[in-house]
Amino acid sequence: MLNGFKQFIMRGNLVELAVAFIIGGAFALVVTSFTDLVLAAIAKVFGSKTPNMDDFNPGKLPVGPFLTATISFLILAFVVYFFVVTPYNTLQKRMARGEEPAPPSPDVALLTEIRDLLAKAPGTPSVRSEDAAAGVQGSGGLT
Repeated sequence: MLNGFKQFIMRGNLVELAVAFIIGGAFALVVTSFTDLVLAAIAKVFGSKTPNMDDFNPGKLPVGPFLTATISFLILAFVVYFFVVTPYNTLQKRMARGEEPAPPSPDVALLTEIRDLLAKAPGTPSVRSEDAAAGVQGSGGLT
């Protein structure tokens, strides 16, 4: 019973997921502190000492919490895009450049060679490569 539990815990997906949650929690703290820093800078520009705009109520409409949430979201989106998405996409492009397409299996290569030889043989109907890939025969059907 404990052996099965140990195998469940040590599965690759579960361990990777646990690591992702831990790293995600740490990254959330970094993003939160960065957001607080930017909000504090914005508040100083407008002459406030607090980094939130909850007290901003023009015309007695509670616009402040919405502005604070919107600015926080935009900062979060900025950080995630430029510090996670952009490096990840760059890494994926680098990895894709290094890979060459795998050669076809010997069976597929042999069948392709046979198809090409049959297409070149005199007296056989021509088969376009698109039709051959789709499994469509030449125009020699029953009429």
